[in-house]
Amino acid sequence: MVKIEHITLPEFPLLLAPMEDVSDPPFRVVCKANGADLLYTEFISSEGLVGDSAKCRRKLDIFDEERPAGVQIFGGDEGRMAQASAIVDLTKPDFLDINFGCPVKGIVSQGAGSGVLKNLDLMTRLTAACVKATSLPVTVKTRLGWDEDSKNIEEVAERLQDVGIKALTIHGRTRCQMYKGEADWSLIAKVKNNPRIHIPIFGNGDIDSPQKAKEYKERFGVDGIMIGRAAIGYPWIFREVRHFLDTGQELPAPTVAERVAVCKQHLDKSLQWRGGQAGIYSMRRHYLTYLKGLPGIKEFRNRLVTLSDPEAIKSVLDEVLRKYEGFEMEKEPIQLIDYHENCPV
Repeated sequence: MVKIEHITLPEFPLLLAPMEDVSDPPFRVVCKANGADLLYTEFISSEGLVGDSAKCRRKLDIFDEERPAGVQIFGGDEGRMAQASAIVDLTKPDFLDINFGCPVKGIVSQGAGSGVLKNLDLMTRLTAACVKATSLPVTVKTRLGWDEDSKNIEEVAERLQDVGIKALTIHGRTRCQMYKGEADWSLIAKVKNNPRIHIPIFGNGDIDSPQKAKEYKERFGVDGIMIGRAAIGYPWIFREVRHFLDTGQELPAPTVAERVAVCKQHLDKSLQWRGGQAGIYSMRRHYLTYLKGLPGIKEFRNRLVTLSDPEAIKSVLDEVLRKYEGFEMEKEPIQLIDYHENCPV
């Protein structure tokens, strides 16, 4: 078992990464149902929370079936981060996570996200302020360093552990790399093997198949892995990784029936959380990815993205199920996209 203070996770847990404009409650519930062990909200601005932004407050929502789940915040001001932590505390998630890894220019220019990697004293003070302000376990997600010449992740891990964090997730790239090149997990392994480190260390970066998950587990010895981009449009990645880790066997691609079922579940949760038309609009980008690989699916997709009645949408999904009954889906390699290219922040 892996423990984050009082939170008990299975051996080698699989974490869903916090992704802005992706990891909303409906998507998180779908990933949880398909094997994700630990979930995070989209990152939330500390300034927005303290300023009572409706959009930021809404991101605090967590469904009961998601748990354990944590709220992730970002910011570069100690006072605001402490105030935001206290606000999060009142909503009673399972833990609080601090984002020191987001490479988006708009976040970095605020001295937040991975921008804090240029000032470890500030990073330490920000973390200590959050730990002091909340009763929740505090965790951190970050990167190896700012650039190739400042890969200071071992010092980061020690300093943040010393001020009270309970787990650390490391993305195996620097901020300057963004998502280019290959993630370097060797430095993540160095942190895990550091005799001073006793908190769980989770690895993140480039996990796009069950085989790679198993290889990295055995090669780098981390306590668990965080999966982000590979889950976009493919929440089944979690169950496939878990099955491969447990049995060494690869699961077949999800059936048409499973894909339609996930579409409906996601739609229902989207309607429940967003309500009415907003819930319907938010689903339109998901149909193509969930039904990818079905020949001639474009015709159905074109109908799905124009309908405004939930029952009519479900009726079209039932048509898909009938038309492709017995169709054997082929396993396709997962393409890792740079989702930050279209990040609204």
